[in-house]
Amino acid sequence: MTSLSDAAAPPRFLRTRALVRRMFANRAFMLGFVLFGFICLATLLAPLITRLDPNALSIRDRFQPPSLQFPLGTDNLGRDMLSRVLYGARLSLWIGLCVIVLNAVFGVLLGALAGYYRRLDNILMRIADALMAFPAVLLAIGIAAALGPSAVTAIIALAVVYIPRTARVVRASILVVRELDYVQAARAAGATDYRILMRHILPNCMAPLIVQLSFVFAYAILSEAVLSFLGLGAPPTVPSWGILISEGRSYLREAAWLTVVPGLAIAITVLGLNLLGDGLRDVLDPRMKVEQG
Repeated sequence: MTSLSDAAAPPRFLRTRALVRRMFANRAFMLGFVLFGFICLATLLAPLITRLDPNALSIRDRFQPPSLQFPLGTDNLGRDMLSRVLYGARLSLWIGLCVIVLNAVFGVLLGALAGYYRRLDNILMRIADALMAFPAVLLAIGIAAALGPSAVTAIIALAVVYIPRTARVVRASILVVRELDYVQAARAAGATDYRILMRHILPNCMAPLIVQLSFVFAYAILSEAVLSFLGLGAPPTVPSWGILISEGRSYLREAAWLTVVPGLAIAITVLGLNLLGDGLRDVLDPRMKVEQG
């Protein structure tokens, strides 16, 4: 039964509230939100959680196991692993965020051009297919090796790898939406292509785009760790999850925590983002709305 307050509320507010309710009722979304939120919160509060410099050397404290003084132990140079993992999370999340921003801009642009202007479709999608023919990590390694190791190089390489995938998702959504009656009515009324795309088509393609970007975020963090592990990402002086695993692999027997701890951080982050993506896909899928309505 609809209350008086619901009847007086704007339709957009009611839709937003219903969407939020479905999100919090979805177990996958909530578990992903908790896991990823925990990583983000720990990253933001890193200066409060630990006062130690992630690059401060203390040879006498090398290979200290987890203890009250060093909750996650120390590495071969006596550096605190807790501070290195927390500050390494900042770099990984920053690179992932930059990659999804570039995907949101250029992936939407290319997908919109290919989906709306059919004469450009064949050209743009063949280029996208050529890039997608390579395994994502191998293509990122090739680009990073050609440009030289750095955090900026990792961002460029991962953006080039995943933009074609985002563009195809946007294109597929636009091919469906552009044939709907209200789009045809706007075109018949004399609306410009820009207005049709921005006001009528792209807003109705946001659901699959948001889901795609959540998965791209997870893939970017995992791929950045691979690049850093191979020495093609951030420089060794900057703590990164991939660099931590690479440095700790030589000491697996005497100090297994050097690889286990950053590996768990990557696993929790990627798992949280994948669960967020699964939950968003269930919540934003129109068929799920009908079933839950």
